Amino acid sequence: MMHTARLRSGRVLGVLAPLLLGSSLASTYQVQIQRTSYGIPHVRAADLGSLGYGLGYAYAQDNLCLLADQVLTVRGERSRYLGTADSTIVGFQQVNNLDSDFFFRALIDLPALRRAYQSGPPEHLHLMQGYAAGYNRYLRDTPPGQRPEACRNADWVRPISEDDVMRLLEEKAIQASAGSLVTAIARTVPPGAGAALPAPDLAAFNAQYRLNDLPMGSNGWAFGAQATENGRGLLLGNPHFPWQTTNRFYELHLTIPGQLDVMGASLGGMPIVNIGFNRDVAWTHTVSTDKRFTLYALHLAPGDPTRYVKDGVTRPLRRRTVIVEVKDGDRIRVQSRTLYSTPDGPLISLPQAGLNWTATTAFALRDANHNNTRMIATWLDIGRASSVQGVRRALDQQGIPWVNTLAADRSGQALYADISSSPNVSAAQQARCTPPALAPLFKAAGLAVLDGSRSACDWAIDPASKVRGLRAPEHMPALIRQDYFANSNDSAWLTNLNARIENLDPIVGDVNVPQRPRTRMGLTEITRRLNGEDGLPGNRFNLGNLQEILLSDRNFTGLLLADDAVKLCQAEPKVTLASGEAVDLQPACDTLARWDRRSDLPSVGAYVWREFWRRASSIPGVYAVPFDPADPVNTPRGLNTADASVRSKLLQAFGDAVALLKANHIAPDRPLGEVQGVIRNGVRIPLHGAPEFEGVLNKIEPPLLNEQGYVGVVGTSSSYIQTVTFDEAGPVAQAILTYSQSADPASPHYADQTVLFSQKTWVTLPFTPAAIQADPALRTLELSE
Repeated sequence: MMHTARLRSGRVLGVLAPLLLGSSLASTYQVQIQRTSYGIPHVRAADLGSLGYGLGYAYAQDNLCLLADQVLTVRGERSRYLGTADSTIVGFQQVNNLDSDFFFRALIDLPALRRAYQSGPPEHLHLMQGYAAGYNRYLRDTPPGQRPEACRNADWVRPISEDDVMRLLEEKAIQASAGSLVTAIARTVPPGAGAALPAPDLAAFNAQYRLNDLPMGSNGWAFGAQATENGRGLLLGNPHFPWQTTNRFYELHLTIPGQLDVMGASLGGMPIVNIGFNRDVAWTHTVSTDKRFTLYALHLAPGDPTRYVKDGVTRPLRRRTVIVEVKDGDRIRVQSRTLYSTPDGPLISLPQAGLNWTATTAFALRDANHNNTRMIATWLDIGRASSVQGVRRALDQQGIPWVNTLAADRSGQALYADISSSPNVSAAQQARCTPPALAPLFKAAGLAVLDGSRSACDWAIDPASKVRGLRAPEHMPALIRQDYFANSNDSAWLTNLNARIENLDPIVGDVNVPQRPRTRMGLTEITRRLNGEDGLPGNRFNLGNLQEILLSDRNFTGLLLADDAVKLCQAEPKVTLASGEAVDLQPACDTLARWDRRSDLPSVGAYVWREFWRRASSIPGVYAVPFDPADPVNTPRGLNTADASVRSKLLQAFGDAVALLKANHIAPDRPLGEVQGVIRNGVRIPLHGAPEFEGVLNKIEPPLLNEQGYVGVVGTSSSYIQTVTFDEAGPVAQAILTYSQSADPASPHYADQTVLFSQKTWVTLPFTPAAIQADPALRTLELSE
C-alpha cells in the first residue's frame, strides 16, 4: 500500500479537500493532523477510520512507550518480555507482571468482543482499525533506534491490531470492577491447593482495595442560565486521575466535516473524546458511587469443591488452564494456572474479607462492565449532541462504564445523570439475597454478596434495559435544570441542594450520610457565589470567576476546624508523645494561627495543618457537632476539645505532626510551594493543592513527607481541567493539562503545561478553523495510506 506524508509549518488552509485530492485516490486512510500550542493535535478526516488513523499516529508521537507498555499488559505478555520481577498498575492497583498476565489472558474474552463489535455499526470497527493502523504507521516511520529512550530498541514495541484496541477499551471498562481485584482473581485456587489463609482483616482489605473510596475522583460542575452571567451554560471538568500510566488524559480535537467536531481529552488508548465539548454542549464525568459488580456466594456440592448447586441442580465450575510465557534469562519458559469460573464470572478469593474458597463455599464475581462494547457509540453520540437532552439520549445506550455525567449547553440547560453500567439489584433484593453473615461487608468494605444458590438472586431483568441484568436508564438518577449541579464523587443525593435525590438503591449510592470534604467545599463555593458572599463582583458565574474559585485552593477542613486547633495548642503548647519525646508545639501553633486557610504556593502553615489533620481526622468522636442530614454542608463541624479523651488524642496528633517535620528537617513556617512540587528534567516545579482528606477542590496527592518535602511521584490528582461556556459563535473553552501532553522527557510537551498549572495560567483552546490557523505554533502533517 502506498504511504505518503507531508509536513508543513506555519499557517495552512484548514480544509480537507486539498488533502483528499493530493494523495492516492486508492488510499484507505487520509488525514490531516494540525498541531497547535502545547502539542494539541487537531485531527481532520472524512471518515472515522481515517480519524482513528490520525489519532493513533498523533498519540504514538507523544506517548509511544506508554501505549506500547499498556498493550503488553492487556495482551498478557508482560512476563514474556519484562520478566516477573517487575510490576504494573491495573485498575489503580500495583500488580506484579505474572498476576497481571494471568488475569488478562483469563478475563478478556476476545471472541465475544469481536462478535459484539462486528454486529454493531461498521464505522466503530473502522475507527479501531484506523487507530491501530496509525500507531503502526508511526512505528514504520520511526526506526527503533530513534524512538523515545524508555522503549528505544525494545523488542516489546510491536505493531498492534484492532484486537488490541478492543483489549485496551475492555481494560478501561473494568477498572472499577474486576480490574480492581486482579490478584484476588488471578491467584484463586481450590481449597487445599494453596498456603494457609490469613485471618480476616477488613482494615487491611480497605487499605488495599478501597472499594468504598476508589482512588480516582473528580469535580464536575454544570451551570444553567439561572446561575451564569451570560445566561448560557457553563461547565467545569476537573478529573483527579493518575499522573502516570495510560490513565493520563490526552488533549485532542476530532473533526469529520458535517458529522463530528469535538474537542477535549481522552484516556490513553481510547480513540474517542471522553471529556469535552462541541459547538453547542460541554460535558464532563466524575467517578460515581455505583457498585459495578456483585459477588455470588456459591454452595458447593458435598465432597467436590469444583461443583456448585443452584436451584437444586449440581453444576460443574468452568475450568480453564491459562498459560503465560515467562522470560528467564535468555530463554522463555511457560507457567500455567488453572482458573475457575461460572457463567456469571470468575471465582475470586478475598481472605482479608473472609471470603475464601472452602470445601462448602466459593465466590464468583459478576461484572457489569465485562464486554462493554457500547462505550464508543455512547461517547461518539455525546460528541455529536447539540443539547443536554442529546447527551441524555446518548447515555441511554448504557455505555458509560463507571462515572456520572454532567453537561451544560449554549441554551442554558444543565444536566446531571448517573446513567452508567450498574447491576439491577434493588434494596429489597439485596436485603433478601445477602447471606446474613455477609451483610456487614457491604457497608464496611463495599462488597455486595448475593446468594448464588438461587436464580431469584440473579440480577433482575428489566425490559427497559438494553443490557441483560443492568439497571435501566429510566431508573437511574438524572435531572435537567437551569441552576446548577455539582458532584465530587459522593452519591447523587446532593448534586443540587434544592433538588435532593432521595430514592437511591444502596448499589447506586447512599443518602443522608456525611459527605466528603470536597463535596462540602464545592457546594459551599457555589452557594457563596450565588449568594454574593465570596467577595467577587456580582452573584453569578462566568469563566473567570469559575477558574478563580477552583484554583483558589481554599482548604475546607482548615476553614472549618483550624481555629479550634489553634486554641487547643495555645492553651497546651507542650505535649509528651507516646514514645516519651517532649514536643514544643508553640512554633507550629503560631504558624497555624497565621495560616490563610489555603493550600496555595505562598500559604504558610498549610502542611502543618495537613500533618495534624492526617492524624486527627480518624480520632473517634473528633467532631463537636455531629452530622445532621438536614444540614449536610455544615455538619459535622468543630473539634470536640471538651471531651478529655479526644482532647488528649488531638494534642498527640499535633505533637506527632511537629515531630515528623523536625525529623525531616522542615521548619513549620515555609510556604507550601517550597515544600510541595514535582521534578521535570531536573527542574523543580512547585505545586499548589492538597490531598483528598483536606477538602481542597484542586486535589493533589503527593508522596508522603520526606526530607525533600512532598516531592516525587504524584498520584491521583487534578489532571485535565476544562472550563467551557458559549457565545454567539460557539464554545469559549480554556483548559490545563496538569502533567502536559507527553510522557517522554525529551518532548517539548513534557512539562510545558505543568509550569502553566503551577502558575495558574490557562490555555485557550482553538476550536474553529480560524483559531487554529491563527495559532503561532501551528504545524500541519498530512498522511495517507
